Amino acid sequence: MTEFSAETWPEPPLAGSEAAAVVGALERQRATVEWKCSGLDAAGMRVTVGASSVTLGGLLKHLAHVEDSHFARLWLDSPVGAPWDAVDWDNDADWDYRTAAEDSPEELLALWRASVARSRAVVDKALAGGGLDQLGAYTTRDGEHPNLRRILLDLVEEYARHAGHADLIRESVDGLAGEDPPR
Repeated sequence: MTEFSAETWPEPPLAGSEAAAVVGALERQRATVEWKCSGLDAAGMRVTVGASSVTLGGLLKHLAHVEDSHFARLWLDSPVGAPWDAVDWDNDADWDYRTAAEDSPEELLALWRASVARSRAVVDKALAGGGLDQLGAYTTRDGEHPNLRRILLDLVEEYARHAGHADLIRESVDGLAGEDPPR
């Protein structure tokens, strides 16, 4: 399990490069979601709030899929690997959310952490070869390619949205609230 503290909390640089700021913002959002999803039993990972069916386990599995699919599809233009490649997404668009209840908290965190590790490796390699303006291999119907900046910013947006969900759900489980680094 990741230990969270103010000393180890990822923060984007105050005056770094654009790439360092964007990657730093993404890392801070990843840490927030991991913090909100850590240290819970299976029941805690299955809690919902209000009318929503979203759970912390579902968020983790969804974000693992987002990590893998964004870089495989948009950057590398390659098929997404297991377990995502065996899902009939057209007939079960919420498979990641729906099936998370079948997985233990340890399995969900391991799946998400492995996806994040793959994404970090892709980003590190891409940034070593150039900046955020590099174009991904994916081509839209209009013949456009997303650049690395757009892919990373889309992930920051995705994580920020779900970090808010995670904050509300986790607070309803055991009162853990806030967005600042754990003290």
